[in-house]
Amino acid sequence: MRSFLSRRLRVAVGVLLGLLSAVAELLLTLASGLWLLLTLGRSGAGRGERGLLARVARAWAEGQRCRMARWYGAEIAPPTKGASALAFVATRWPVGLLGGMVLFCALVGGAYASLLLWGWVAVDLSRWVVTMGLSGFGGLFLLFLSAQGLRAVALMDERLARHFLGPSVRQRMQLRIGELAESRAGVVEAVHDERRRIERDLHDGVQQRLVALGMLLGRARRTPDPEKSAALLRQAHEESQQALVELREVAWRVYPAALDEGGLAAALETVAERSAIPVRLDCELRVAPPQAAQAVAYFVAAEAVTNAVKHSGASLVTVHAQDDEGVLRLRVEDDGRGGADPGGGGLLGLTRRVAALDGRFSVASPAGGPTVITAELPCV
Repeated sequence: MRSFLSRRLRVAVGVLLGLLSAVAELLLTLASGLWLLLTLGRSGAGRGERGLLARVARAWAEGQRCRMARWYGAEIAPPTKGASALAFVATRWPVGLLGGMVLFCALVGGAYASLLLWGWVAVDLSRWVVTMGLSGFGGLFLLFLSAQGLRAVALMDERLARHFLGPSVRQRMQLRIGELAESRAGVVEAVHDERRRIERDLHDGVQQRLVALGMLLGRARRTPDPEKSAALLRQAHEESQQALVELREVAWRVYPAALDEGGLAAALETVAERSAIPVRLDCELRVAPPQAAQAVAYFVAAEAVTNAVKHSGASLVTVHAQDDEGVLRLRVEDDGRGGADPGGGGLLGLTRRVAALDGRFSVASPAGGPTVITAELPCV
């Protein structure tokens, strides 16, 4: 409920700022029309004035784009053409004035709805039913309609900006094709890196243990001394135990069984248990995300914790996971020295994993810390 009210208030602030902008846009539109009429047919100065108008319109459209991003959460491409920016400014002011009308209705509805709180003190009891029933509940209904109207105005505002400022359908398709091609290449490269890592772990760890185990068993068979043979067998048994441990470690890094058995929360608990430094977990998952999103979130957390242990000198790592409106958000923060390179091998592989699911991955690691790694994975 609190997040719902917060979003509605943010939209209301954005609409209010849009109303204030609409007055300036109306004046700018009138000035632009007069300017273009006065310079019609003139080549030199008129062209320069129109260039000035285009620059002013682009700057204004950029401000409106930032307003929508800040208060509506809408991501719109920055304006590139002056003509499109001029058209946007000339057509947006009616939407801003409409938002002002909706805000006025919301204020009126709120005023009448407030009678439900204090009207019983000031209103005559004989007129209480008419005043409180019609005015109070009517104001409450008007306030509800105004809240929906504010969201509709915000959507109109956003779609108008996308129509004039955003890329065309063909450009969006080309951009999307390029993103898919890039993410596919990244996934292929990540798979190759993962295969090389598994081969390296098997070759440098498990294989060496098995070679040592075979040599110990061979020496135990060849030695005539029973005591020395028993000692070699004990060493061989210890080597076999270490080989099993390293084999389990390799299998755990490839894919943890806890992810299938208990979900992401259980897998993150395993990461915390295996870490050499304390890890604080905070999982707020109301519904189980898709398996692919859980797997990527797990690998992001595991790699981030491993990097914190090896390179950052951190004493505490905090892992926070939550699902919000169809998006799985993972945040890993350590109190280490910072300076992590987003282009490094491990973090670059995580970037590719997240991009394969159309997610977002960011690394903030200033010198001196802290290091904050964030991944947003769509769950639809």
